[in-house]
Amino acid sequence: MSEEPESVPVSARGVTPDSLLHTGGSDDPSAEDLVLASGRDLTPQNLEWAQRRLAREGRAAMEKQLP
Repeated sequence: MSEEPESVPVSARGVTPDSLLHTGGSDDPSAEDLVLASGRDLTPQNLEWAQRRLAREGRAAMEKQLP
């Protein structure tokens, strides 16, 4: 049996709680969101890149980064 017992708290099983998940369904992504989704470091240059990309592509910029 590889399943953990139900009595183990969700946080101990390595599952992210719903309160920490973000789908972006109702919010516009920020430049910081796009930088992090692209795997880049939060630097002023990367934030500028993300702001330009969001201005050009809108939400599609984020959707292209996420599977």
